[in-house]
Amino acid sequence: MLSTLKTSIIWRFLNETKAITTTTISVNNYQHRRRLNTTTRIFSDRESVTLTTAKQWTHSSNIILMGSPGSGKSTVARILAKKLNKPSIDIDNDILEPMWGVKISEKLKEKGSKHFIEEEGKALMTVKAENSIISLTGSNPLHDEAMRYIANTGYVIFLDYPAKGILQRLHKMKIDRIVGQEIGTPLTDILEHRQMTYEQAYDIRILCEENESPESVSEKVIEALAVLEEDQGYVSTRQDKDSVSVQERTSLGEILLQGLAPDGGLYVPALQIPCLSKGEWSRLVNMSYRDRALRIMERLINPCDLHPSKLRLFLERAYNNETFSHEKIFPVRHLKDNHFLLELFHGPTASFKDAALQLMPQMFVDALRHNEFKTDSSRYIILVATSGDTGSAVLDGFRRHAEGSGVGVIVLFPEHGISEVQRLQMTAMSGGNVQVLGIDGDFDLCQGMVKRAFQDQDLASWLSNNGNFRLRYKNAANSITWGRLLPQIVFQVSGYLDLVEQKVISLGDEVDVCIPTGNFGNILGAFYAQAMGIPFRRLVCASNANNTLTEFINSGVYDIRSRQIQKTQSPAIDILKASNLERFIYHKSDRDSQLVRKCFKELEENQCFEVSGQLLEDIQKSLVGKWCSEAECVNTIKNCFETTGYLLDPHTAIAKFVADLVNDVDVPMIINATAHYSKFAPQVLRALGHKKDIKDKSMSELFDMASKITDSPSMHSRLKEYIKSSDVNEKVLKPNYEDVERAIKIFSHKI
Repeated sequence: MLSTLKTSIIWRFLNETKAITTTTISVNNYQHRRRLNTTTRIFSDRESVTLTTAKQWTHSSNIILMGSPGSGKSTVARILAKKLNKPSIDIDNDILEPMWGVKISEKLKEKGSKHFIEEEGKALMTVKAENSIISLTGSNPLHDEAMRYIANTGYVIFLDYPAKGILQRLHKMKIDRIVGQEIGTPLTDILEHRQMTYEQAYDIRILCEENESPESVSEKVIEALAVLEEDQGYVSTRQDKDSVSVQERTSLGEILLQGLAPDGGLYVPALQIPCLSKGEWSRLVNMSYRDRALRIMERLINPCDLHPSKLRLFLERAYNNETFSHEKIFPVRHLKDNHFLLELFHGPTASFKDAALQLMPQMFVDALRHNEFKTDSSRYIILVATSGDTGSAVLDGFRRHAEGSGVGVIVLFPEHGISEVQRLQMTAMSGGNVQVLGIDGDFDLCQGMVKRAFQDQDLASWLSNNGNFRLRYKNAANSITWGRLLPQIVFQVSGYLDLVEQKVISLGDEVDVCIPTGNFGNILGAFYAQAMGIPFRRLVCASNANNTLTEFINSGVYDIRSRQIQKTQSPAIDILKASNLERFIYHKSDRDSQLVRKCFKELEENQCFEVSGQLLEDIQKSLVGKWCSEAECVNTIKNCFETTGYLLDPHTAIAKFVADLVNDVDVPMIINATAHYSKFAPQVLRALGHKKDIKDKSMSELFDMASKITDSPSMHSRLKEYIKSSDVNEKVLKPNYEDVERAIKIFSHKI
């Protein structure tokens, strides 16, 4: 039997007012209990306020089908009723016409669209059904109050059928006018408006394929409900399989706040990664990046953890043309021959990390509200130590999306241990909830001070007594958190779909993908995209001189005993311990947590572990590992510019060099361009032979010089603004903990 599962779900309507309750859903005599929140949420441009109380209902809930006229709701409802042994209620045939005593078309003609919707809504609010399959009319969702009423009785399932198919079905049904359509208004316009309304009003979306049969759609509904019931949330890579079935469900919010699992493992979904069909992927090809992201992520996130309506809002705030400089957000462009660049640097800090860190702060604050803010009035200070790009991306994300939320961020960085561009980016960040602290020491010292602050009970007491603050570690920023991986899955999928949209390939054709790799996050995103059905043929792992991953892929031995990190021109991948590799091994070993524990215990204690046999064969079927030296990186920047006019940053150059090594001219290769070249202006200008010209030049002058050399890609305007701005948010502290402690206390008064 399916286990009882207590979760929370949020309903959001077009007017952004929500009212939710607790219901019980029964599928084939299995009982599943879900805890829903009665929530009133008022959104403004800056902030949102949530008031939550819980109601408990004990009766069986309804399955409520919603969709356009012609989407097959009534037919699907009858099929579901038979398969699930539930009564079926068609609002048109079983409620409205018997109540009114006339046909729907006559009532519409009598009342007109506006008054018809009002009458229809009043009728819907008389329905007292339980444990039923309810097929709504196409216009029911236009009445907010009625939809709130009916939604409280169960799950709203949106049958999202392609508009082209809807029009064809309506034509066959000889329907040329629907509710809300005035004379002269094209039916396509009304359907588009309806789609916008439906998008605000569902718990689960069923992505219907072109010409998909009602029988097939009904199977998708049953499968979606079963997944929701069976979902145990998230498990640790080091957790025994036997304990998963008996554990309390771990929600997305909980793992975002925890970061690492208590046993030291990394969180992964308890269920298998969902795989979309070719027909479902075809629906996403011509969509915007945000719309693709919503449909991908709502398949990966339980709506009880993060409701689709709220996820949509977060995506709208994260990925827009005020924040990102390219309308496609992460566009794909042709470089040369069969090589294409997935440009991941159009965000505010010119790094792929913006993909996650424009979204993660919103999810993090939401998790705090629903897991901790709901029980106390604490405020939070997140401490982050950075050696590069993470700091600026975290600062930008939290100042945009968390100011006024009671969450502040302090970033510590080694004053002389980061590039000038990275320093200027961070110190130019202004906001009431962010602070940058330069430390006269190295990164290890910064990291040590962060850890000491968390162990300082006197500081914790002071913060608690002076504003009810708590310290949080860098869970919202760390690349090992599941929340960082979700957006990386999306942009890998989107890169493939862009090639289909550009007609470079047909949907279903294989491509290779090459990714500069350090902590194994981006390439893991491609691996999950592959699991979802994207036909990546080879995942090519491109390393710099810190090539432990290359050695592991080719030999099965992960050995860092005699290694020291080499500082290179591609610092974001100067990593010896690739943390996300643990998730990959977990999946490739068929979730063998015992093996994972053994491997990473050996790595921690002995700095080495080894895999062999079938597991190694499976890893080598998935991954190709090569590396690039410093000299080869420089030559790649120069050669690429001379042959294409395109200027690569050092990380992308690493991937380009490796892509050339393993190239198959018959298969397109997507290369992840993870940073804009201007973040590394001195390095790329030297690579182009301007060593003497850049001597004694300011960073602003170097930017001007680079922008005159090429417009491919164009200069990153936001980054240029940071470089030319004066330091507004910088303090440089001596290398002693007392100064850091004092700065934390002073900062707490700002939040």
